[in-house]
Amino acid sequence: MSPARKQDVTIDGRTMELTNLDRVLWPKDGYSKGDLIAYYASVARWLVPYLKDRPLTLQRYPDGINGPSFFEKNVPRGVPGWVKTLAVRSPGSDRGTVRYILCNDAATLAYVANLASITLHAWISHRGSLDSPDFMLFDLDPWTGCRLATLARVALAVRDLLEEYGLRCAVKTSGGSGLHVMLRLATGHTYAQARDFGELVARRVESAHPDMVTLQRMTAKRKRGRVYIDYLQVGKGKTIVPPFVARARPGAPVSFPLSWSDVQRMTRKRDPNAEKEFRRFTIATVPRLLARSGDPWSVPMRSGQRLKAVRG
Repeated sequence: MSPARKQDVTIDGRTMELTNLDRVLWPKDGYSKGDLIAYYASVARWLVPYLKDRPLTLQRYPDGINGPSFFEKNVPRGVPGWVKTLAVRSPGSDRGTVRYILCNDAATLAYVANLASITLHAWISHRGSLDSPDFMLFDLDPWTGCRLATLARVALAVRDLLEEYGLRCAVKTSGGSGLHVMLRLATGHTYAQARDFGELVARRVESAHPDMVTLQRMTAKRKRGRVYIDYLQVGKGKTIVPPFVARARPGAPVSFPLSWSDVQRMTRKRDPNAEKEFRRFTIATVPRLLARSGDPWSVPMRSGQRLKAVRG
């Protein structure tokens, strides 16, 4: 897609005008809004299934990643009638409800990208069962002095413990320096059940690997070289950055699914810098990777799993 200033396009029978396509969003790298829209168009077949029927919060950067940004939950003015939306009760909002976009097709993905929505945040539950999470996230954040090999070993420790419970999990880059270990859950769990389970897993991993793991939320008290496991991103309205979503960082990185063999290889890497390792997944490289190998998550995230048999 040529980054002209304006362009009329038809996607899946939906016609829209794309605007300001030459506006640079990543100044250091030269990537424009047209490049962002082209990227999302190229990965729509893989990304949309992770967004479908999930209330979506847009993180918009109208003046690029170095300018002011804002989160947008309510549908913007002038949204086309063909864009699906969902009203969710929200006592804290002015109107008592928030009407979210549901990004259920490639046309809607192009529309939100045209709003300079670099990063998309999707609920961990979906329409019809908003009170029951069907995704769970362990956010592994390398603290100061943490080496890539340590981050990889902690991810493998989380995986191994989940497998002891008979649960499949998958791993992806965060789009920065961290890793996300994720579970697909069957509908029917409460947020409290998922949150309690996440805490159980995190505390067991910390107990087994105190030299590598911290659960200390106060950053000033964290020890160097540890991986902070954030297991608290579970609750109604909590969101995840799905696979293949771009991030507003230099280099235009993308949150990208990995295989566990990829993570195993990282334990042998001498380079301490995780962000440098993950920098190879960008809006320029990911379309080719997907076209060649497909989605590494297609099997482990295919069906939901139950936590009912899990105990401490």
